Amino acid sequence: MLIPGEMLEAWAIQRRLFALTHRRALIATTSGRFIGIQRGLFGGFTPVDIRWQDLTDAKVRVGIFGASVFMSSYNSSDLAVASSINGLLSFTGLRKQQAQKVYRICQTQEQSWREKRRIRELDELRAQSGGVQISTGLQSAQQGASDSVSRLQQAKQMLDSKLITDSEYEAIKARIINGI
Repeated sequence: MLIPGEMLEAWAIQRRLFALTHRRALIATTSGRFIGIQRGLFGGFTPVDIRWQDLTDAKVRVGIFGASVFMSSYNSSDLAVASSINGLLSFTGLRKQQAQKVYRICQTQEQSWREKRRIRELDELRAQSGGVQISTGLQSAQQGASDSVSRLQQAKQMLDSKLITDSEYEAIKARIINGI
């Protein structure tokens, strides 16, 4: 089920106790998506996959005997037209530690993509309001490029010094690049 270059990061399997009332399920996170697999009644399996950029919410509920992971995603795979949220997927009876590891990865990806969507929406609003900057002449373009390089280097140094988070660095980088 993995595509070339995709790496498996974490997985969780349903406990046998819960497989008595449901068909056995398995969930996994990869470098590019979330995958859920549920066995069919007479063999085979039904896969579900959600690209990280389509993920809107991930939740976990940990109980005494197992954990449940709940996922929701955008209805469309194109962020530009993604306006409605698809139904909720739930995987119950998973092994606790495995489910928590999957959830942590899902939560990290959800927060990262939420920030990227926010930046994109701000850029789209800025473009709609006429906030386009036009440089005057070659000299000002060269000055702007050298200024952008120094600002990018300064942001990278702040990231390396742990003064800002990865998402803040990505936001700063996007603003600098959009200003070129």
